[in-house]
Amino acid sequence: MENPNFSLSLKEALQDEARIDYCHCHLLFVQNAIRDGVDVRGYFAWSLLDNFEWAEGFTIRFGLIYVCYKDGLKRYPKHSALWFQQFLRGHEGIDNSISSE
Repeated sequence: MENPNFSLSLKEALQDEARIDYCHCHLLFVQNAIRDGVDVRGYFAWSLLDNFEWAEGFTIRFGLIYVCYKDGLKRYPKHSALWFQQFLRGHEGIDNSISSE
């Protein structure tokens, strides 16, 4: 059976709205924790799942960047990478009014 990760077109591979939804929801919970007094010092988008990608010989794809193995390892930002970039700039849907009171 062919791995579905390799049968996707580049356009399809870049569409990862489920990851955007996951990141958005997760960051909402982080925001709530901060408001509840948790001392959050940072957030990393890298995950343990990247280790699974390596362990599977790069036959399964995770992460914010699509790496094209057929085109000299050229990298393409997925929709989630663009969303995360906008979030970091303060232009995305998480309430950016967290105060340090």
